[in-house]
Amino acid sequence: MSDIQKVIINKEINLKPIWIMRQAGRYLPEFREIRKKNTDFIKLCLNEKLSSEITLQPLKRFELDAAIIFSDILMVPYGLNQEVNFIKNFGPSLGDFNLDNLSLLEEKDFVKKVDPVYKAINLVSNDELTKNKATIGFVGAPWTLLVYMINKQSPKLKLKNDFFNNNQILQKILNILEKFIKIHIKNQIDSGAQIIQIFDSWAGMLSVKNLPNFVYNPTIPLVEFVKSLNVPVICFPRGIKDYKTYCDVVKPDVICIDYEVDPVQVKKKIEIPIQGGMDPRILLTDRENLKKEAKRYLDVFKDHPYIFNLGHGVLPETDPQMMDYLVKTVKDY
Repeated sequence: MSDIQKVIINKEINLKPIWIMRQAGRYLPEFREIRKKNTDFIKLCLNEKLSSEITLQPLKRFELDAAIIFSDILMVPYGLNQEVNFIKNFGPSLGDFNLDNLSLLEEKDFVKKVDPVYKAINLVSNDELTKNKATIGFVGAPWTLLVYMINKQSPKLKLKNDFFNNNQILQKILNILEKFIKIHIKNQIDSGAQIIQIFDSWAGMLSVKNLPNFVYNPTIPLVEFVKSLNVPVICFPRGIKDYKTYCDVVKPDVICIDYEVDPVQVKKKIEIPIQGGMDPRILLTDRENLKKEAKRYLDVFKDHPYIFNLGHGVLPETDPQMMDYLVKTVKDY
């Protein structure tokens, strides 16, 4: 059992394992070398040889406690036959979709389209580098995927004006998403993923009154599904502010927090294991500041089951040596 699983399952407080969101990616020169030759991001995610190699790159450099598969939450819309492109300096751009076609899509066709992701997880979970470490699979939460599918790009600051006009259609899409996210989760677990993280990247955009319909209710069946497969589930409803209510209602095994919440307050209110929190911009400062901030989180959670992580993904301009220093700081604590 990996240290991360011990923290989640056994509620160990003497271990402080570390992995980092986007630990495989643009800040690593070895990743940039591969990316130069592979400009189509989706094709890169669907090349199991390269995506598994990218997944393992940070484990070759740093003493991390988990590998998280190099993939993207938009694999689900892609598997649902919505066109997905990643445009430089813009981000994801999605095409139109037909609701009737979505309703008719068969499981086998979805699985066939995203199958290289599962093959990559299998390669990673059987690699010598992940021995005694956790292999993490992930999905986007229904709300966040709904946002991308309808908005057709990152909402950043606001949604389309008519986003909530037809609630019936939104609920239909959410039901289809639930079905295929479950399929995506099951295949990742069958391929070797030992933990699933659910990213609800745009949860913070919603008003409190909209959270039950769009965040809580669509996520609950996914959490229950992962648990039914005897695999721990981490939820990251970024920007949600009221993490306590989320935990009480959705009941994840672990809650991942962002950098805008006070870790002291979160710890007072939440009993389950906690992950993350530190602002990724701290890695752009200096060693002294980085050590101080990392220790602040470690001190707050010293008597609580805690997995060290950031409150969002590592930034592309991060110096890998700063990442190395962070990992060593956590390990030496």
